[in-house]
Amino acid sequence: MNKQLNYDKHDRATSLIREVVATYIRNEANTTPLITVTNVTVSPDYRKYTVYITTLPDGREEDALIFLKRSATDIRGFVKKHTKLKIIPHLEFAVDYGERHRQHIDEIAADIDAQDGISPEAVIERLLESGNEKLGTEEKDN
Repeated sequence: MNKQLNYDKHDRATSLIREVVATYIRNEANTTPLITVTNVTVSPDYRKYTVYITTLPDGREEDALIFLKRSATDIRGFVKKHTKLKIIPHLEFAVDYGERHRQHIDEIAADIDAQDGISPEAVIERLLESGNEKLGTEEKDN
C-alpha cells in the first residue's frame, strides 16, 4: 500500500509541474514555434524535474530550448508562486524525440494506407529508406 501512495504522489507531482510549466509557456512564449509539454519526469527526491517538449513546426526545438533555458529562473519562480510544493525543483528541458518518432511512424502508416496494391517487400524497402533518411537528418542536427 505504501508503494501505491508513492506512485500517486509521483503522478500528482509530475502532473502539477506539467500543468504549471505549460501555463507559463502559453502565457510567456512566442507562438512561433508553438511549444507543447509532452512529458515530465522527476527524480526520486523530487528536487529535479525534466520537462520534455515538442514544437510546431518541426525543426524549431533548439529555439524553444534556448527560450526555456533562458527562462528557467522565471519558470521556477512561477512554479513557486502557483504551487504549494515544499521543495521548489530544479527544472531541465529536453526535446521529446520519442514523440517525434511516433509522429513519423504515423506518417509512414498513413502513406502505406494510401498506397494500396504495393507488395510487402516494397513497403519494407520504403520504410527502411525513410528511416535511414530521417536518422541522417537527426544526426546532422545533433
